Amino acid sequence: MHIFIKDDFDLHKIIHSGQCFRAVEKDNGVFRFTTKSHVLYIRHIKGIHYDVSCSRYLWTHVWKPYFDLSENYRNICNTIDRNDLYLQKAAAYSRGIRILKQDPWETMITFIISQRKSIPAISTSVEKLCHMAGNQIETPMESVYTFPSPEKLAALPEEDLRACSLGYRIPYIHKTAEIIKKSPHLFEDMAAYDDEKLLESLMDLPGIGIKVASCIALFSFHRIALAPVDVWIQRVIDRFYEGRNPFPSYGNRAGIMQQYLFYYAQSTGMK
Repeated sequence: MHIFIKDDFDLHKIIHSGQCFRAVEKDNGVFRFTTKSHVLYIRHIKGIHYDVSCSRYLWTHVWKPYFDLSENYRNICNTIDRNDLYLQKAAAYSRGIRILKQDPWETMITFIISQRKSIPAISTSVEKLCHMAGNQIETPMESVYTFPSPEKLAALPEEDLRACSLGYRIPYIHKTAEIIKKSPHLFEDMAAYDDEKLLESLMDLPGIGIKVASCIALFSFHRIALAPVDVWIQRVIDRFYEGRNPFPSYGNRAGIMQQYLFYYAQSTGMK
């Protein structure tokens, strides 16, 4: 199906922005994204023209919300403080990144896994886990595995989790899966919380501190006023902002600014 996307939208930058670990670039400029039981192949044709593998209904009801296409990121970029020169430069470089609205369950587990791991290592562990306990989906291009349900993940023995290179995170993952299995409406409840209560509730779960909780809140509950501070962002704050956190001044756009800074710092070595 042929679609038009008029706003900032760069598939390569999105999949390398550190917010998702299963999206991949295939041959001939095709990108694959998965969410729950849905698989999307999308290719940029030219300008605002794209080709997608799904129906009009699924594009409207699954993938447009997933890519946050109701929000105008071009306008948001134009609101950056003219005196914030480093963010101006980072946003110009990172333009095209969007905050994905991912599945909270998958986001929770993948960000527990993400601690003290590089992005390639995270992706490898997550794919092993999907092959181990996910459901197989046959597409015209390949076999793809869904992310394991809480029930399937909770049932995996420790040796299987260890085979996914999960290390010290295994008890956190297993306990979290048990909690979610027993509380199937927990994510619906969390969606109604304000930002502070949402972060507190996430940090009540095993292995989740403020940085991981902020990532889950931003990348699945779409709390774009939250800006996770990891090692890269702390270095940016220390080096370019004299130790002063710049995000509060951007209000409900802070999470988007964080992504611009994170992608720019990682991609350029903080020039």
